[in-house]
This record gives sequence, C-alpha cells and structure tokens, in this order.
Amino acid sequence: MNNQPSNQSQDRSVPVYILSGFLGSGKTTLLVQLLEHWKKQGLRPAVIMNELGEVNLDGQVVDESVPMAEMLGGCICCTVRGDLGLQLSELIQTESPDVIIIEATGAANPMEILDGVTETSLYMRLELKSLITVVDAAHLWGLHAEQKGKTFRLMQDQIRCASVLLLNKTDRVNDRELEELQQLLAKWNAYAPVIGTVKCQVDMDMLLRAGTGVQSPSRSLTGNEPDSDHGSADSHVHTAECALHGCSHGHDKHDHAGHRHEAHASHEHVMVYTHYFTKPVNSEAFERFVANLPRDVYRAKGILTFSDTASRFWFQYAYQESDYMKINPQGQVPNVAVFIGEHFEQGAIREQLLALEGTAE
Repeated sequence: MNNQPSNQSQDRSVPVYILSGFLGSGKTTLLVQLLEHWKKQGLRPAVIMNELGEVNLDGQVVDESVPMAEMLGGCICCTVRGDLGLQLSELIQTESPDVIIIEATGAANPMEILDGVTETSLYMRLELKSLITVVDAAHLWGLHAEQKGKTFRLMQDQIRCASVLLLNKTDRVNDRELEELQQLLAKWNAYAPVIGTVKCQVDMDMLLRAGTGVQSPSRSLTGNEPDSDHGSADSHVHTAECALHGCSHGHDKHDHAGHRHEAHASHEHVMVYTHYFTKPVNSEAFERFVANLPRDVYRAKGILTFSDTASRFWFQYAYQESDYMKINPQGQVPNVAVFIGEHFEQGAIREQLLALEGTAE
C-alpha cells in the first residue's frame, strides 16, 4: 500500500476490508477509528455504507473529506447486492482511494458480501484483506443463554465467517462470562483471532494484521480441493466450514423489474420503521419514549432537533441503552429516527412519536 494517495494503476490492488457485526455492536465506532488511523498514515480511505433504513445516519459521523457511497433501503446481501460491484468500481475510478472499507448493516450475512467483493475482483484489482466482525459481549451472552431465535443464528453466521473477531463491550460481562464467551467464539470459529475491547479501543495495526488472508467463498464448499494458490490449508478449511455451517444461503428471487418474491432467509424477521419529524420534540419526553421502547425494538438511531436545546443531536439506542451526541450534520439531513427490531408494532411507535410532535390526530 502506498503512503500517499495515487491514481488506480494496472499494477496496484486496492485493499478492501469488510466490517460486520450485529446491530448495536459498535461497528460505526470502529469505522471512525479505522478511518482516522488510515488518514494519519497519509492514506485516502473510502467507505461503502449500507443501511436498512431510508437515511444513512451512521454516515453523519464520517468526516466529510472521506469519499462515501451509500446503499440504502436494503441489505447488501440481497435487495441491493447487485449494486455492490458498481459502487466499488465507481469509488475506485472517481476517488482513487488507497483503501476501501465496507460497513454492512447488522442484518447482513457476510458470506454473500464476500461473494460480491470477490466477483468484482474478477474485473478490478481488489485485494480482500479482512472480514472484521464486531461482537457485543453482553448481547451474545444473553442470546447464548436462550439458545434460540433467528437473531442468534445470524450472529453465529457473522462470527463463523469472520477472519478476526472483536469481542466488544467486555466491561458489561463478568470474568466468568467473558471466559465462556471466548471459548464459545473459539468453538464457532477456531481460525479467527479474538480481541477483547471496550468501545472498540484496539491497536489498529494489530487488528488489521490479525485478519489478513481472507479466502474467496467460491473456491470450495467441500474443503476437498487443494489450496495451492491462496494461503494455508487451514484458511481454506475455514472458508469451507463457514459455507457448510449455513453462512451461504439462497438469494431472494427477483423478476427483471426487481420485485422480491421470497423473503431472505437470514433476516426476514428484521423490521425497519423510519419516522420523519415535522416538528422539534422535547428532549426529556423523547428520552422517556426511548427508555420505554418495547424489547422487540433492539436498535434505534436518528438525528433530531429538540425544542429545548440549541444543537441537533445524533442518538443511538441498542438493547435498552441509549446515547446522545451533539452533531453538525453534513448536507440537508432531515430530523429522522429509524427503529429496527423483530415484529414490533410500527403503528404504536408512530402514534407515540406523533404525540411527541403534538400532531397526533
């Protein structure tokens, strides 16, 4: 990798990193730190950011000097997967980045994203360096205790397909739970280094070195083919196991107009509600509303103007914990909130928000 930005040439491959992890695990926090790390090295990073909602809220925390492609309204691995190659190609041709990082929505199954990147590498010089999965220690502990649900299986897939695992929020579990979680990650993915973190604080050079050697998922699904060209036999077997354990799943079926006929198996349970505000709301009333969200809503985020404060705020909510930060949005960003969960009552959420705005009928 060059130390200074340069135009894409015939003899230089652009490194690509995939950032995976379930909703609220800390992916965006890590993304910001990675971008700062690369910029300090004099490199020009670029981002492809995917959101299930209609607005790219996480992108508001990315420095406006960083080129960013947005893929909104669906998951990379199904409804917008066909655009991934086009986005990669356009970023390289128009921005000449030194490195690209893809942050996938927390509902994405990373195996299909791997496929999308490796397909693009057939006609563009890309080097897939690492698939980093961020794991929320407390959330995984709770799901593991129940041992059921599609969310639990999706998190397993994200862990099994990783080339490096960041076990984040370790301060929210005790020593015994942390040890058992580390054993669990080693059981599900024996080939990925596990790095424990709080707020994704990690030595970036170590993190980027730890996950190198990602293999194309299309090389083998049996583990029986020789692996003489790329990496070790162990890394090849890791890819095969990833596919055989369920990370490789069927696509949605679409007609030529792009209409979906079948639900995507790995995240058909995920629901998204996007609410656009017409008026500022009281900050204390909104905080009470967020604190009382139903358990079926496990992730929410948005950008709001409060009636009793001077600044706009970016808020995040994950698994009954919320955080608010002053922000100066880039461009014309509406006051909006996105709620993500499993089979929650969207109408009830809407009515409560309308009541906060004083516009309920």
